[in-house]
Amino acid sequence: MELAGKAAVVTGGTRGVGAGIARALLAAGADVVVCARRPPDRPVQVAGREAEFRPVDLRDGEAVREFFDAVATAYGHLDLLVNNAGGTPYRLLAEGRGESDAERHARVIALNLTAPLTATLAAYPYLRTSGGSVVMIGSVSGTRPSPGTAAYGAAKAGVESLARSMAVEWAPEVRVNTLVLGMVRTELAHLHYGDAQGVAAVERTVPLGRLAEPSDVGAAAVFLASDAASYITGASLLVHGGGERPAFLDAATVNTSENTGS
Repeated sequence: MELAGKAAVVTGGTRGVGAGIARALLAAGADVVVCARRPPDRPVQVAGREAEFRPVDLRDGEAVREFFDAVATAYGHLDLLVNNAGGTPYRLLAEGRGESDAERHARVIALNLTAPLTATLAAYPYLRTSGGSVVMIGSVSGTRPSPGTAAYGAAKAGVESLARSMAVEWAPEVRVNTLVLGMVRTELAHLHYGDAQGVAAVERTVPLGRLAEPSDVGAAAVFLASDAASYITGASLLVHGGGERPAFLDAATVNTSENTGS
């Protein structure tokens, strides 16, 4: 899964999952550009190799097009786009009143669905020339109910659908796939899961017994970007440690270990 000589862009690649992906691509030999509105607190680097940071607001279509034009010119080509930028605060749908509340949810959709579409369309001419690929970062929130982050879940469901359509429209020149992420341990994990005890409790709900590390996501992104995945497009790869244990199993009063009937 060597990526030497490849040029990659990771949106939102300055911290957390994005930085983990960028480090994995660097370790595989790719030249990596990370982008965000603000520069990282510290360089994104691994083994003496460092990602280049370029600022861009992914909500500004013209700025996004200029960004990809500049990257392709600087490196001579573009081989990979990882659409990682996104996120959401916790907010129930009916919380608050008035038009401003709907606008807040609309901004979440714009960041998590419209921005990846904008970035991918801007990168497409260069990816088509190089025979490159796109990796969308999806979420299990897009595959199940997502109370408190409903707009985010809807956007992530849209990202998967978008990727499948792109894969068909753009084959065979450009491959497009999605990494569907479960819970990941980042520097902001405490905001979602609480203190160490909270994280440990959440980890016990994951079949593999732990949260993903950004490096786990990075390894999966390297695979999808590599020649090892040359026949994979329009696919969704689950990176969630086995998913979530069904709540009914814990609520049931029978001994499930002794009841194996189908």
